[in-house]
Amino acid sequence: MTNPNNHANGDHHRNRPYPPPEARRQHHYVGPSISTSVSAASFKGCCCCLFLLLTFLALLAVAIALVVVVVLVLKPKKPQFDLQQVVVQYLLVAPAASAIGATVGGGGASSPAAYLSLNITLLLMADNPNKVGIRYEAAALDVMYRGLPLGVATVPGFEQPARSRRLVQTRVAVDRFNVIQSDALNLVRDAALNDRVDLRLTGDVAAKILLLGISTPRVQASVDCAVAISPRKQSLTYKQCGVDGLNF
Repeated sequence: MTNPNNHANGDHHRNRPYPPPEARRQHHYVGPSISTSVSAASFKGCCCCLFLLLTFLALLAVAIALVVVVVLVLKPKKPQFDLQQVVVQYLLVAPAASAIGATVGGGGASSPAAYLSLNITLLLMADNPNKVGIRYEAAALDVMYRGLPLGVATVPGFEQPARSRRLVQTRVAVDRFNVIQSDALNLVRDAALNDRVDLRLTGDVAAKILLLGISTPRVQASVDCAVAISPRKQSLTYKQCGVDGLNF
């Protein structure tokens, strides 16, 4: 005989709601541990460091191979960077009025002085005897009189093909440069009596060899040119140049 209480209990169990499947899955799912995440991150970091190290070693090997090719195979020679011609537009030497007045009046209070005005064009010859091109960087050459800087000749940067020669032009303009004391006396004497003003052109020129679009480390050269200009003839009477240190 069926007990009413048993029916009630059975109905109670049948009517009890079951949790949805998602809830059951969430209840039984256990995510990855913290130690596993840390280990994965460390492994990725080691892989990145190893990749960067291998990349650096590969680039270093390429650079060393490039240097070996340049030095042993191409056998680079020293390019020539010479002063080819000096065109004198004008060179004027004028004693200062105060110095002339002091000389005529017999006074000795004023220091001797002179003004120098100069406009010259320099033609530099770049000769590249190598099998590869050369890239010259921009350079600034100082124009000096007895160690006194008068002006700067700016040489623009340029690229020169293999086994070629190229003329590079630059200009020096000085307007009434005030030369004082002993240098002024020497300048006036050189211009008036000797008809000769000695100038010196000095500076550094940097160059790189170009190989497959890649340039080698920069090397430095020292340019030292001595020139003499005649103020009366307004022309160049002497020049001598030297380039030291432009070796690869």
